[in-house]
Amino acid sequence: MGKFIVKKASTGYMFNLLASNGEIIATSEIYSSEASCLKGVESVSKNAPIANFEDHTEDPIKTTVNPKFEMYKDKAGEFRFRLKARNGEIIAVSEGYKAKAGCLNGIDSVRRNVVEAEIEKSY
Repeated sequence: MGKFIVKKASTGYMFNLLASNGEIIATSEIYSSEASCLKGVESVSKNAPIANFEDHTEDPIKTTVNPKFEMYKDKAGEFRFRLKARNGEIIAVSEGYKAKAGCLNGIDSVRRNVVEAEIEKSY
């Protein structure tokens, strides 16, 4: 079972989603308040299991509706994903993966680990 770790950042609050093995599999933006950060956690929990998938590494891109995971290649050539809510806002992002398969596994891990994920505050 996964876990959300909510923590204080220098300019607000953020969260990391950890897999059952303790690895960070998704990170949030910086929120101005704890309440808005917790709403972000709720949004990830609600949207990740039902999110569509859009592969920006393929040409042409087959667009889908939100909520969705978008997989893309960054400037360093690594694969990353971002999770968008129904309103199109980015609510979680990944680390870089060397291989496309690793990024796809990361998306699958987020889908599985948000189900019944506990919230832990580390401040």
